Amino acid sequence: MVSIPMRTRFRGITVREAALLEGPAGWGEWSPFLEYPAEVAEPWLRCAEEAAADDWPAPLRDRVPVNVTVPAVGPERAHEIVRAGGCRTAKVKVAEPGQTLADEVARLEAVRDALGPDGRIRVDANGGWSVDDAVAAIGRLDRAAGGLEYVEQPVASVEDLAVVRRRVDVPVAADESIRRAEDPYRVRDLAAADIAVLKVQPLGGVRACLEIAERIGLPVVVSSALETSVGIAAGVALAAALPELPYACGLATVQLLTADVVGEPLLPVDGALPVVRPMVDEGRLDALVAAPERVAHWEARLAAVRAVRKDRRP
Repeated sequence: MVSIPMRTRFRGITVREAALLEGPAGWGEWSPFLEYPAEVAEPWLRCAEEAAADDWPAPLRDRVPVNVTVPAVGPERAHEIVRAGGCRTAKVKVAEPGQTLADEVARLEAVRDALGPDGRIRVDANGGWSVDDAVAAIGRLDRAAGGLEYVEQPVASVEDLAVVRRRVDVPVAADESIRRAEDPYRVRDLAAADIAVLKVQPLGGVRACLEIAERIGLPVVVSSALETSVGIAAGVALAAALPELPYACGLATVQLLTADVVGEPLLPVDGALPVVRPMVDEGRLDALVAAPERVAHWEARLAAVRAVRKDRRP
């Protein structure tokens, strides 16, 4: 169990906590966000168990293109992050509580300046807009960015996502509408998105995501859940195994952490991550171990997940 401070507040958190499991195939990561109940955290544990116990599907490529992720920061910091990221695609957080559309326009203009005219920009609203606000904001942000590659989860519900998709010219990607839904295929059935964003932990592992990708019939972007390099490696394994990978993946998030549990963190080189299983460094693991009360908290969460599994057995 480790606790790692973030370089920048992201998704409302400043410290990332994760439990690491070791098995015959290597290490797996279990790091559901703290507000998630046991029912939601259970697939995350399946992903960690798969990584520790099994070999992942054979890769079809040895490198995975990635985007740099830009939190809801000011324009100067956004510019710095993109320049340091070494990627030709940037994913920019928008619809941040307490910020205005003008703040987000300034952030996107700075990102465009840092990338140059040929770089790609996508935005992620995490379901933070209403339908009307989404339609208005997407148009304004598209102009500020000099053209958006796509907008990710502009509204919360699948039904509203379908409405927004029909009212804007920018492609729409579904994230939470897939990974939090009881039926991820409603996105397909309602024609609510152009792109599917898959995250291996919330969806139960690499093989589970491959099945969803095959059945949903949409181009896939593999994204992270703010993992250490151990968890990111599972996302890279998924991206490497997909038959087609038309978009850069959102897996270059290790640099958002101030430290890592491996000797060679999964950081992008020339805009891509290698397809590897990083080795955990025991010394780094010891240095990042969480306080006893946090360990006890995670042990209680694990017990709750196991109770959910027991209740589900026929």
